[in-house]
Amino acid sequence: MGQKVHPYGFRIGTLYGWQSNWFAERRYATQLHEDIEIRKFIKKKLYHAGISRVVIDRTGDKVVVNIHTARPGILIGKRGAEVETLRAELGRFSENKEFFINIREIRKAELDAQLVAENVALQLERRVAFRRAMKKAVTSTMKFGAGGIRLQCAGRLGGSEMGRREWYREGRVPLHTLRAEIDYGFAEAKTTYGVIGVKCWVFKGDVADKEMRQNALSQRVGEVQAR
Repeated sequence: MGQKVHPYGFRIGTLYGWQSNWFAERRYATQLHEDIEIRKFIKKKLYHAGISRVVIDRTGDKVVVNIHTARPGILIGKRGAEVETLRAELGRFSENKEFFINIREIRKAELDAQLVAENVALQLERRVAFRRAMKKAVTSTMKFGAGGIRLQCAGRLGGSEMGRREWYREGRVPLHTLRAEIDYGFAEAKTTYGVIGVKCWVFKGDVADKEMRQNALSQRVGEVQAR
């Protein structure tokens, strides 16, 4: 049997950082559940804003919530009104804590695995043919410069009696290579026939290649400045 390893968890400490950054000796379980509830609340309330992930930093009585979104305008609102409302609502999750909200924009939503999976799930809920939705997502991701993508749907696809799994892959998706930057996303489409799970893996390139490109670029800049 194939043993599955989460692509994000596999690379924590090497390529990626943690999504909760804090240390606690006593109230560890309480703070952990607070983080989970905060993420659930933000995701449910602002699902339409295209939220990829929520990174939480804690220092003393200060809680910094970093929201990575494809549509920051929806999140901010008129003159930051929505942010203030959200900050007030988050206050009920943790007493005597001061909340700060940072909004990080995702420039290319087509390269974010979580947003790609959610987009396909949304199309399945709107009764779009699953093959059409998957192929469209794969081609658009590759057009935006991804090294590879794998998209998988599982469940009662097309309303069939028996659940099955269908997947498409284009380019390279090296799951065993630690230096490979692989983004992973999971979403669920709640259809009339049942729940369909959507998984997405996006290969963004090797980290070593990116470092080499950055070094080459900095050398060129240095040469131009020297001239």
